[in-house]
Amino acid sequence: MAHPITALRRAADQIDAHTPETRDRALDGLRALALLAVPFGHWMLGGFTLSADGALHNASPLGSLGFLAPASWVLQMLGVFFLVGGHSSVRSLERARAKGGGYAGWLRGRAVRLLRPVLGVAAVWALLIPVLDRLGVPGDTVRTGSVLVVQPLWYIAVYLGLTALTPLCVTAARRLRGWSAGILAAVVAVVDLLRYGPWAEAVPSWVGLLNILPGWLFGYQLGVLWARGRLGRPAARLLLFGGGALFAVLLLVFHYPASMVGVPGAERTNSHPPSLLVLALAALQCGAAVLLRERLGRLLKRRPLLWLPVVVVNLSAMTIFCWHQSAMLAVAVPGAAALGTVPGLTGAPDSLGWVAARLALLPLFGAVLVAIGWFTRRFDGPWTTFSRTWKAVAGAAAALFAAYALGVV
Repeated sequence: MAHPITALRRAADQIDAHTPETRDRALDGLRALALLAVPFGHWMLGGFTLSADGALHNASPLGSLGFLAPASWVLQMLGVFFLVGGHSSVRSLERARAKGGGYAGWLRGRAVRLLRPVLGVAAVWALLIPVLDRLGVPGDTVRTGSVLVVQPLWYIAVYLGLTALTPLCVTAARRLRGWSAGILAAVVAVVDLLRYGPWAEAVPSWVGLLNILPGWLFGYQLGVLWARGRLGRPAARLLLFGGGALFAVLLLVFHYPASMVGVPGAERTNSHPPSLLVLALAALQCGAAVLLRERLGRLLKRRPLLWLPVVVVNLSAMTIFCWHQSAMLAVAVPGAAALGTVPGLTGAPDSLGWVAARLALLPLFGAVLVAIGWFTRRFDGPWTTFSRTWKAVAGAAAALFAAYALGVV
């Protein structure tokens, strides 16, 4: 039997040898980095408290440990996620048209690939809720779990909406060049001025929702510009240093919340809907990504052992995205039932001890996610093994979970 390290090297060499020369490894590397930031961010910046009746409730270490806010600057990589998404969508649409396909067919294919795993996780949870109830899991724990499962899925809806706008983004990139992204940032700045300025009390609360489209489209548009050759190194340096400077000014002068994710009890949040601080961070991250592209590509070409996990993460992207919260719950729910308060798991996230314990638990969460993914990966590909009856059951179950989750959230 081959030594595990030898077997790993052999697998890495085989995958490296079968990777086409035309494959943009840097883009895959950036996508993998942004994807992994999602579970690590949720696992490190989210926690639980255990009530007297044994129920789990959502909590965040950011509520007590404000000094952890800079961690959210690193773990919130949606700017890079949408940058790579915009670039990939442009290239994908170009390939589809070169083969004689149209926009409608291309979009339908992208939508199906995104929605199949979402439908799968929703259907499983719809069937799981009554099972958990029969097992005596407290209702509040089930509601907490449902919120956590739904939490990352709304990004799929946003991403799908941005994907649908790809042809318009390409047209804007061609006609307006870098201004196509600058205008989006200006719109977000104006909306922020309205909702946070001296006249904020007279501005309706719904005005902030105007930032949803331009706020998340900003990084995607940068990706479109990049794919169209409109985002070179000079522009990337401007994004890096300009975004960094704006980020510092917004924090230190205009006192934007330091955390990039919501903090329980806080009056303001940066991400729901996105504020100008989100765009400043996205600009910084995207500028760095563009500048590091060639170096990252060469590194992944020279080191097959680094390329191997990048390939695995990209192939498991939707599994990671849809099931990482379920993996944490799969540890926390039985842990609470059997052991009660466990530091770093079901204990209040209000101390450095909790941070250390949570870091120690990350490998366990990861192992459970791998185990879950072994069974749920079938939802990612074509559902050729499912009969029409099972597909109908899955659709109905997913609809029921969606209705339940909307009521809970």
